[in-house]
Amino acid sequence: MAHGEVLEFEEYVRTRQDALLRSARRLVPDPVDAQDLLQTALVRTYGRWDGIADKRLADAYLRRVMINTRTEWWRARKLEEVPTEQMPDARVEDSTEQHADRALLMDIMKVLAPKQRSVVVLRHWEQMSTEETAAALGMSAGTVKSTLHRALARLRQELESRDRESQDRESRDREEPATGALEREERERCAA
Repeated sequence: MAHGEVLEFEEYVRTRQDALLRSARRLVPDPVDAQDLLQTALVRTYGRWDGIADKRLADAYLRRVMINTRTEWWRARKLEEVPTEQMPDARVEDSTEQHADRALLMDIMKVLAPKQRSVVVLRHWEQMSTEETAAALGMSAGTVKSTLHRALARLRQELESRDRESQDRESRDREEPATGALEREERERCAA
């Protein structure tokens, strides 16, 4: 790569790094993995920088590289995953409602297949149009629409399921103190 193109790439990374890191963070929930994803995508893009004729499309190209890289990682890790009957409780790091909602959303995004997750991220977080999303992912606009529809339905289903589980837990928690008092009374009667 020519020295001028190296400088051009460095300038691109300097100016777009924060936005690209946000995109990576939306593709993978762990902040460290997001940084690794961005770095890997940047290395892969650097090797092909001179092949990108229209540098205005560099963001789309780099996002596509991040999506492909994340998909490779997902496929490699898929074999290590152990299915469980119940999803673990969502952990909330910050007590503010906005952070709790974000943590829950990032957690439930894990139920989506990589293709569905990519479409949701590009359409709703990156606010790309259907056509832009289709171009970035190499699929038709109709496929983007149907994939988005199925992904949002799956997310709604997961949210409803978690809401029911939460209500069931709350119901059990309310019943336990009353049950404990009845058991104590019964023990006292038997002892007397």
